[in-house]
Amino acid sequence: MITKPFVCVLLATLAGPVVAAPGCVSVEQGWVRLTPGAMRMAAGFARIRNGCANGIVVIGAGSKAFGDVSLHETTVADGVSRMREIDRLPIAAGASAELKPGGLHLMLMQPEVPLAEGAQLPLRLSLEDGTKVDGTLQVRRDAPAR
Repeated sequence: MITKPFVCVLLATLAGPVVAAPGCVSVEQGWVRLTPGAMRMAAGFARIRNGCANGIVVIGAGSKAFGDVSLHETTVADGVSRMREIDRLPIAAGASAELKPGGLHLMLMQPEVPLAEGAQLPLRLSLEDGTKVDGTLQVRRDAPAR
């Protein structure tokens, strides 16, 4: 016989948020384009890999190296390039999101440290379930070969 408390616990468990398993989300090949002079913004790129059994949603990003970090997307419509901030970046189980020039990317504003070629800068992604994912962004003059 199934008791009422058991059914309530079972339903609460099924209805609750799916939490990413530790280590199943990673930031790979992260880099920042070296900016000329003392620009107050830069762009960051990486591959965000979801090795989890369930989909995830990236809802934010931050770095001790920048006062403000946000996810943006560049699109081209009728020959006009537009950039807009995105609040949610869903990534299906087993899939990756590619942050690259001309598409999805990180806007890195208000640098807290001078950007020097080869420097490794910290990055932290926030997932919808409360999980934090740490990675690094290497400062580079040119995009890495892929």
